[in-house]
Amino acid sequence: MNNEHQILIEELIKLLEGGGAHATLKEALEDLPAKHRGKVIDGLPYSIWQLTEHIRIAQWDMLEFSKGEAHKSPKWPDDYWVKETAPENDAAWDKSIKQVNSDLKEFIALLKSGDIYKKIPHGSGQNILREALQIADHNAYHTAEIIVIRRLLKDWKS
Repeated sequence: MNNEHQILIEELIKLLEGGGAHATLKEALEDLPAKHRGKVIDGLPYSIWQLTEHIRIAQWDMLEFSKGEAHKSPKWPDDYWVKETAPENDAAWDKSIKQVNSDLKEFIALLKSGDIYKKIPHGSGQNILREALQIADHNAYHTAEIIVIRRLLKDWKS
């Protein structure tokens, strides 16, 4: 792997893990009171739980799509958004966060493992580089929404 390629991979990993110019998803969810997970603020369409689950589902879909053609994506948009505004219990919340983290680690391993420019054979022009940028962009967008909700709930640190 040449130096420029290694630099690109390292920068993509930083982008995927978040931070730098903005808060990470981990920071956005840190110390979130259970009572705020399911709150829907007037004028906003989703709760923090629904946003977290949407991040989980979409990221999982992009990971599985990147891994192989056997994957069938959920129906858009219905299956990418949970109807319940709050998790059933703490275990459901913890399971969702754990999957977001493990799927991201798995995608990063995939990113490091091959040609990021090669078209995904079963796709319509996508490659691992595009999927990495899409995951990073999508997660950052919804992380910002989580922070906005926390600010409106007067539950954000700054």
